[in-house]
Amino acid sequence: MIRDIPLSQAITVPLQKAQIDSFDQTLASHGIPCLTANTISSIQINVGKLCNQTCHHCHVDAGPQRTEIMTIETMEMVLTALKRYPQITTVDITGGAPEMNPHFEYFVAECRKLNRTVIDRCNLTVFFVKGKGHLPKFLAEHHVEIIASLPCYLEDNVDEQRGKGVFDRSITALQQLNALGYGMEGSHLHLHLVYNPLGPNLPPAQMELEDDYKKELRTRFGISFNNLYTITNMPIRRFLDELEANGQTDQYLELLVNSFNPKSLQGLMCRSLISIGWDGVLYDCDFNQMLNLTTQAPSPATISNFDLSTLEHRPIVTGTHCYGCTAGSGSSCGGSLA
Repeated sequence: MIRDIPLSQAITVPLQKAQIDSFDQTLASHGIPCLTANTISSIQINVGKLCNQTCHHCHVDAGPQRTEIMTIETMEMVLTALKRYPQITTVDITGGAPEMNPHFEYFVAECRKLNRTVIDRCNLTVFFVKGKGHLPKFLAEHHVEIIASLPCYLEDNVDEQRGKGVFDRSITALQQLNALGYGMEGSHLHLHLVYNPLGPNLPPAQMELEDDYKKELRTRFGISFNNLYTITNMPIRRFLDELEANGQTDQYLELLVNSFNPKSLQGLMCRSLISIGWDGVLYDCDFNQMLNLTTQAPSPATISNFDLSTLEHRPIVTGTHCYGCTAGSGSSCGGSLA
């Protein structure tokens, strides 16, 4: 039983077979000796943990008091790698609120000059931070794809998870983006929304929930968007603290393990991207980054010695948290997988 494993270890090391199979053992039972990358077509960059919100489910533990910020020198090393490897076509920028990094606009503009697809993982309310009101227009002018957090179309649920007043500001931000062409039919400006469950549950079927979102947001607020991505809450950092406080850690981990879906394995984000921390350290995914599980030697350790040929077929560091991406329909930064 999971309850015999200390909570401090429950997601940072594989559980022993005496309790349940480790993730690697589960892979082996499906004929997969280890998880490896297939390619690197995307880089996901955490440009800092500073955020204007403090969300209950945040696996980054981001907030207004965080001081970790990617320097412009590290950004220049990322740009050097992009120039060297044109096969990396997508730059996925996250945080914290990535727009809180003082060099955000410079970095976006330089990536677009290199003709890369740029994704901004936006919390929407950052547009209302002093000095950030220009961001919607800036993002539109640079054809940046926006993936925006909106964990529900109901005010009470959003404010409970993300803070009082967040829902109203998010709706206003979405209306501003629609006015610029984002998410509108026939527009090249893509706007996607992200749903996270409230509490220790798996997301419902993505397509059905997307239909509900589109109907509710269009009818009540006149809002349009392209796609909805359902993402499982990972038992890491702040969400794990909440599970522990409510005595739900064992229950949630058991749900993830028992919901393992081998059909999700091919589409796992770690198989086609590399994650770069605010300090330039390399990880297999954003979740490994938050657990300080760096890429496995002999893979390069930092952006300063980035080498695509060594990284693109690397073995991936796994742990019990990997069940979060493979439970139910699967979960990635692009939504469900199966």
